[in-house]
Amino acid sequence: MRALPWVVALVLSLAGCGAIPGLPYRPADPPTPSRAASPATPPPRSQSPSQSPDAAPSASAQALTVAQARTAMRTWVAAYNAALKKRKWWRSNARLDALFVEGALYEGVLERGREGFGWKPAHRPINPTGTPTIYVPRPERQPPAGDWFIAKATYRDTKGHSRPHLLAFLRSPGQSFRLAVTTPLHWGQQMPKPLLDADGYITDMDDAMAAAVAEEYRNFWNGDRKKEGDSGYRLAKDSYSRKAFPQVNKGMYVGFAGRGSVFGFRTASGGMFFLFALLNDAKSVNNVLSEAVLVPKGSKAVQELGGSWFS
Repeated sequence: MRALPWVVALVLSLAGCGAIPGLPYRPADPPTPSRAASPATPPPRSQSPSQSPDAAPSASAQALTVAQARTAMRTWVAAYNAALKKRKWWRSNARLDALFVEGALYEGVLERGREGFGWKPAHRPINPTGTPTIYVPRPERQPPAGDWFIAKATYRDTKGHSRPHLLAFLRSPGQSFRLAVTTPLHWGQQMPKPLLDADGYITDMDDAMAAAVAEEYRNFWNGDRKKEGDSGYRLAKDSYSRKAFPQVNKGMYVGFAGRGSVFGFRTASGGMFFLFALLNDAKSVNNVLSEAVLVPKGSKAVQELGGSWFS
């Protein structure tokens, strides 16, 4: 992502910093970024431990295949595009709650802010080109609280540029998939190849590393530079966050209290890929940093592949 989108986000910052109420965060218990959570198990829902290889899968996880995940994404996209046609769709909490969960709830906050300034809605329909790439963990590795998958799809962003986006979807047992976190890839960055098992499923990420990396981003963005690196990891020197931080760290956002779910997998080259969102508060999501990052094998430097900041 070039610097300009981050500057635009700064222009919108007043919309999310108290002038416009945030949307309620489901569920309401505070996130716990210091605890390693199993993939896509929202810390607010439960404090379930990381899944062991012989853990029992959830009922919904048993049915989730790559083909079914791709169908679920198409179903969600259709519902999302239909919602955009509704007058002031961002004013309906029920409609938003049917589409978004965790950090993605800020999508409604963004439009409420634009409405407050008298601006036109910024959201565009999602019309993927080509076939989206789907990343699904083994059914028995899905957490009891629900199941998840990541999709990489190419479509036009809010400025009309065609670019790859990453979307993580999450569902509770018996419910439909909702968007939990999304970000475009930075210009010139590529999604790493996952390490797949014999059946084509992605292999498990390192939960402890996932929690540490997310905490490192929280340390960095919360502005206390003495804490940088305390998690054991450090943002790479050419990180986009390092470039964006001076532009947006001007006292106009409230900081990150925790995070939502962390989604990810082991890469074919032996590293780790993570997709997550940092949140300002557990009960209102109006300050969000979505990150797609890579930790190469044997490295402590976190490379940023994609990111989207809003406050």
